[in-house]
Amino acid sequence: MTLIEDAGDSGIAAEKLVAVAGSAAIEGRSLGRIAWTRLKRDKVAMAGGVLVILLILMAIFAPVIAGFEGQDPTSLNNGLIDPNYSTPIGGLGGISGSHWLGVDLPGGRDIFARIVYGARYSLGIAGVSTLVAMVLGVVLGMIAGYFGGFVDAFLSRTMDLFLAFPVLLLSISILGVLPNSAFGLSGNSLRIALLIVIIGFFSWPYIGRIVRGQTLALREREFVDAARSLGASPFRIIFKEILPNLVAPILVYATLLIPANILFEAALSFLGVGMREPTPSWGAMINSAIQTFQIDPEYLIVPGAAIFITVLAFNLFGDGLRDALDPKGSR
Repeated sequence: MTLIEDAGDSGIAAEKLVAVAGSAAIEGRSLGRIAWTRLKRDKVAMAGGVLVILLILMAIFAPVIAGFEGQDPTSLNNGLIDPNYSTPIGGLGGISGSHWLGVDLPGGRDIFARIVYGARYSLGIAGVSTLVAMVLGVVLGMIAGYFGGFVDAFLSRTMDLFLAFPVLLLSISILGVLPNSAFGLSGNSLRIALLIVIIGFFSWPYIGRIVRGQTLALREREFVDAARSLGASPFRIIFKEILPNLVAPILVYATLLIPANILFEAALSFLGVGMREPTPSWGAMINSAIQTFQIDPEYLIVPGAAIFITVLAFNLFGDGLRDALDPKGSR
């Protein structure tokens, strides 16, 4: 009887365990959710991501944020400049309750408002040019990797040609001799359009090479063979089967390309061939501050710090995103 009772108790216990296990069903996790869990553990990357979001919001709502201070980025105010010493009135570059980061020289324009509006132009140009580069690089890279042969050879040599091209010299030449109006645009609108085209058009080979290499590996996978055996067209296979498997490297490279484009736009504006006054641009602000940084160093420090913080935030977030999407990759 004891053995029978023990067996009965064991059966009851087993039934209870099965019932408990059934009530707490195991929940599957997608690859995106797993990557998000890894990314959340990286506090540095999350801090960079939060800062990136704040910078983007600052660029979008620049008029609202600048309105809190009540200043316009292009308004001259010579009354804030000491006529005897040609320095901002007050300490620390003219910082006051009405001018949170002081004023510039020689016009007395509000630095805070110019930084906020400068984020709109710097991030906007870098973001749109990155989008142009990603579209060209992804499409041409997948075509080269999938079709191979003459198509691959032609596109690969084209990438090599673009990578060897002196982009900075070309940009200076084009923007330096640019007329005041062309293609139905004029002034800074024309410069913004050309900056986007030049930066985006000469940046696509970098992502194109990465996508081509990934496509060469993916085209030999079983799911591609299955789609091909079912009669799917090459472009359907490229955009329906291969492209979804390239989302991770595309996202990672985009977050790393944006800061590079921010620096490129700032360099062109610093050299005087980018955005023109009075439109605020971080690179142009640094250029203007060179002449006066000995008497008003804040006008040089603030835009330089804005560029540094923005680029650092994107790089930290991009590195964390790469580690989250590819945990087996080398750091």
